[in-house]
Amino acid sequence: MNNRVVFTGGPGSGKTSVIKFLKSLGYPSAPEVGRKVIQAQMKSQGTALPWEDKAAFRDEMIYEEIINYNAYGNDTITFFDRPIIDSYGYSRLEDIPVSDLLLKKCHELIYNQKVFICPPWESIYENDVERKQDFNEAVATYEAMVRAYEKFGYELVEVPKASVRERAEFILKVVNR
Repeated sequence: MNNRVVFTGGPGSGKTSVIKFLKSLGYPSAPEVGRKVIQAQMKSQGTALPWEDKAAFRDEMIYEEIINYNAYGNDTITFFDRPIIDSYGYSRLEDIPVSDLLLKKCHELIYNQKVFICPPWESIYENDVERKQDFNEAVATYEAMVRAYEKFGYELVEVPKASVRERAEFILKVVNR
Protein backbone atom coordinates (compact mmCIF):
# COMPACT_ATOMS: atom_id res chain seq x y z
CA MET A 1 0.00 0.00 0.00
CA ASN A 2 1.18 3.52 -0.76
CA ASN A 3 1.42 5.33 2.60
CA ARG A 4 0.84 8.82 1.20
CA VAL A 5 -2.88 9.41 1.86
CA VAL A 6 -4.42 12.49 0.25
CA PHE A 7 -7.08 14.92 1.42
CA THR A 8 -8.52 17.26 -1.20
CA GLY A 9 -11.61 19.34 -1.86
CA GLY A 10 -12.52 22.98 -1.89
CA PRO A 11 -11.34 25.43 0.73
CA GLY A 12 -13.19 25.47 4.04
CA SER A 13 -14.53 21.92 3.78
CA GLY A 14 -12.86 20.59 6.93
CA LYS A 15 -9.75 18.88 5.53
CA THR A 16 -7.25 20.51 7.85
CA SER A 17 -9.44 19.99 10.94
CA VAL A 18 -9.58 16.26 10.27
CA ILE A 19 -5.85 16.06 9.60
CA LYS A 20 -5.14 17.92 12.86
CA PHE A 21 -7.35 15.41 14.70
CA LEU A 22 -5.57 12.46 13.04
CA LYS A 23 -2.26 14.05 13.98
CA SER A 24 -3.43 14.20 17.62
CA LEU A 25 -3.91 10.41 17.36
CA GLY A 26 -0.27 10.01 16.32
CA TYR A 27 -0.58 9.96 12.53
CA PRO A 28 2.02 12.09 10.77
CA SER A 29 0.99 14.63 8.17
CA ALA A 30 2.76 16.68 5.56
CA PRO A 31 2.20 20.41 5.98
CA GLU A 32 -0.35 22.09 3.71
CA VAL A 33 1.73 24.11 1.26
CA GLY A 34 -0.83 26.67 0.08
CA ARG A 35 -1.02 28.34 3.48
CA LYS A 36 2.73 27.93 3.96
CA VAL A 37 3.41 29.77 0.69
CA ILE A 38 0.87 32.50 1.48
CA GLN A 39 2.32 33.05 4.95
CA ALA A 40 5.90 33.17 3.64
CA GLN A 41 4.96 35.56 0.83
CA MET A 42 3.04 37.86 3.18
CA LYS A 43 5.95 37.90 5.62
CA SER A 44 8.48 38.72 2.89
CA GLN A 45 6.07 41.05 1.05
CA GLY A 46 6.31 38.77 -1.98
CA THR A 47 3.82 38.62 -4.82
CA ALA A 48 3.44 34.83 -5.25
CA LEU A 49 -0.05 35.09 -3.77
CA PRO A 50 -3.32 33.78 -5.23
CA TRP A 51 -4.74 37.31 -5.29
CA GLU A 52 -1.63 38.84 -6.93
CA ASP A 53 0.24 36.36 -9.14
CA LYS A 54 -1.61 33.05 -9.44
CA ALA A 55 1.03 31.39 -11.65
CA ALA A 56 3.88 32.29 -9.27
CA PHE A 57 1.77 31.08 -6.32
CA ARG A 58 1.12 27.77 -8.11
CA ASP A 59 4.82 27.39 -8.95
CA GLU A 60 5.83 27.94 -5.33
CA MET A 61 3.30 25.27 -4.30
CA ILE A 62 4.80 22.82 -6.81
CA TYR A 63 8.28 23.19 -5.33
CA GLU A 64 6.95 22.80 -1.79
CA GLU A 65 4.97 19.69 -2.79
CA ILE A 66 8.06 18.05 -4.24
CA ILE A 67 9.82 18.68 -0.91
CA ASN A 68 6.83 17.28 1.03
CA TYR A 69 6.64 14.16 -1.13
CA ASN A 70 10.31 13.39 -0.55
CA ALA A 71 10.16 14.13 3.17
CA TYR A 72 6.95 12.34 4.22
CA GLY A 73 5.17 9.03 3.90
CA ASN A 74 7.99 6.65 3.09
CA ASP A 75 7.55 4.29 6.05
CA THR A 76 4.18 4.95 7.64
CA ILE A 77 0.72 6.23 6.77
CA THR A 78 1.03 9.98 6.32
CA PHE A 79 -1.77 12.39 5.48
CA PHE A 80 -1.24 15.01 2.77
CA ASP A 81 -3.41 18.14 2.72
CA ARG A 82 -3.68 19.05 -0.98
CA PRO A 83 -0.63 17.53 -2.70
CA ILE A 84 0.69 18.21 -6.20
CA ILE A 85 -2.43 17.08 -8.10
CA ASP A 86 -4.20 20.02 -6.44
CA SER A 87 -1.70 22.34 -8.14
CA TYR A 88 -2.83 20.87 -11.46
CA GLY A 89 -6.49 21.37 -10.49
CA TYR A 90 -5.73 24.93 -9.40
CA SER A 91 -4.05 25.60 -12.76
CA ARG A 92 -7.14 24.41 -14.61
CA LEU A 93 -9.48 26.31 -12.30
CA GLU A 94 -7.56 29.57 -12.76
CA ASP A 95 -6.78 28.99 -16.46
CA ILE A 96 -3.01 29.00 -15.82
CA PRO A 97 -0.94 27.11 -18.40
CA VAL A 98 0.19 23.75 -17.02
CA SER A 99 3.99 23.61 -16.97
CA ASP A 100 5.93 20.58 -18.15
CA LEU A 101 7.35 20.25 -14.63
CA LEU A 102 3.88 20.13 -13.08
CA LEU A 103 2.61 17.54 -15.53
CA LYS A 104 5.75 15.42 -15.09
CA LYS A 105 5.50 15.54 -11.29
CA CYS A 106 1.78 14.68 -11.33
CA HIS A 107 2.77 11.44 -13.07
CA GLU A 108 5.88 10.76 -10.96
CA LEU A 109 4.71 11.59 -7.45
CA ILE A 110 2.30 8.76 -6.72
CA TYR A 111 -0.09 8.72 -3.75
CA ASN A 112 -2.47 6.15 -2.33
CA GLN A 113 -5.10 5.36 -4.99
CA LYS A 114 -7.94 6.20 -2.59
CA VAL A 115 -8.11 9.98 -2.28
CA PHE A 116 -10.35 11.49 0.38
CA ILE A 117 -12.37 14.41 -0.93
CA CYS A 118 -14.27 16.72 1.37
CA PRO A 119 -17.38 18.13 -0.33
CA PRO A 120 -18.36 21.80 -0.08
CA TRP A 121 -20.03 22.41 3.26
CA GLU A 122 -21.46 25.89 3.58
CA SER A 123 -22.35 25.73 7.28
CA ILE A 124 -18.68 25.27 8.28
CA TYR A 125 -17.17 27.49 5.58
CA GLU A 126 -15.24 30.50 6.91
CA ASN A 127 -12.91 33.07 5.42
CA ASP A 128 -9.70 34.14 7.10
CA VAL A 129 -6.52 36.09 6.30
CA GLU A 130 -5.31 33.41 3.87
CA ARG A 131 -8.69 32.18 2.58
CA LYS A 132 -10.35 34.93 0.60
CA GLN A 133 -12.55 32.87 -1.76
CA ASP A 134 -16.32 32.99 -1.41
CA PHE A 135 -18.36 29.81 -1.09
CA ASN A 136 -19.12 29.68 -4.84
CA GLU A 137 -15.38 29.66 -5.51
CA ALA A 138 -15.01 26.87 -2.95
CA VAL A 139 -17.56 24.81 -4.90
CA ALA A 140 -15.75 25.51 -8.19
CA THR A 141 -12.46 24.46 -6.57
CA TYR A 142 -14.05 21.21 -5.38
CA GLU A 143 -15.25 20.48 -8.92
CA ALA A 144 -11.80 21.26 -10.35
CA MET A 145 -10.21 18.83 -7.86
CA VAL A 146 -12.64 16.08 -8.83
CA ARG A 147 -11.66 16.49 -12.48
CA ALA A 148 -7.93 16.65 -11.66
CA TYR A 149 -7.83 13.48 -9.57
CA GLU A 150 -10.00 11.60 -12.06
CA LYS A 151 -7.63 12.66 -14.86
CA PHE A 152 -4.70 11.05 -13.04
CA GLY A 153 -6.63 7.86 -12.25
CA TYR A 154 -7.27 8.21 -8.53
CA GLU A 155 -10.37 6.82 -6.80
CA LEU A 156 -12.23 9.56 -4.94
CA VAL A 157 -13.75 8.66 -1.58
CA GLU A 158 -16.17 11.34 -0.38
CA VAL A 159 -15.78 12.15 3.30
CA PRO A 160 -19.21 12.40 4.97
CA LYS A 161 -20.40 15.65 6.51
CA ALA A 162 -20.12 14.69 10.16
CA SER A 163 -18.14 15.62 13.26
CA VAL A 164 -14.37 15.75 12.98
CA ARG A 165 -14.11 12.54 15.02
CA GLU A 166 -16.64 10.72 12.83
CA ARG A 167 -14.88 11.83 9.66
CA ALA A 168 -11.53 10.66 11.05
CA GLU A 169 -13.01 7.29 12.02
CA PHE A 170 -14.46 6.91 8.52
CA ILE A 171 -11.09 7.68 6.95
CA LEU A 172 -9.20 5.27 9.21
CA LYS A 173 -11.66 2.47 8.39
CA VAL A 174 -11.09 3.00 4.67
CA VAL A 175 -7.30 3.30 5.04
CA ASN A 176 -7.01 0.20 7.21
CA ARG A 177 -9.03 -2.10 4.91
